[in-house]
Amino acid sequence: MIKKTLIALFATFAISATAFAAPIEFHEFDNVDQEQQFKELSNTLRCPKCQNNTIGDSNAELAVDLRQKVYEMTKDGKSKQDIIDYMIARYGNFVTYNPPLTLATSILWVGPFAVVVIGFGLIILRSRKSKSKAAVESDKDWDADKEARLKALLDEENDGDKQ
Repeated sequence: MIKKTLIALFATFAISATAFAAPIEFHEFDNVDQEQQFKELSNTLRCPKCQNNTIGDSNAELAVDLRQKVYEMTKDGKSKQDIIDYMIARYGNFVTYNPPLTLATSILWVGPFAVVVIGFGLIILRSRKSKSKAAVESDKDWDADKEARLKALLDEENDGDKQ
């Protein structure tokens, strides 16, 4: 009795798990060029919600909507660049994986190099300041008494060599 109940329970969970599976989309195209264009755009446009997935890889509702829009525009005969321009106008340069160099994106392109250059510049300046500061402090600590002790040690050492 328990064995039949466990089997029935397992079967119920197994069947209900398929209800959460993502539906498979099927698109019909007029020619092979449209299908190829759709595939390329699905694999080159970024999902604004998922951020690191293409609209072809994502199952987010927004990605499904974007795929549908790309399909509709492809069926209407729009070119690849027209569809990309529409997506950029609607969602910004973020939908492309390689945004163009503009004033707004220049920080992303130039920022890392600027941080490295400024960082190395600060390191060099601080090391130069600390060297010059140490040299000035050592000159201040040197007085006539220390000079006399040094001369005495040198004279003593030189006299020892003459013997």
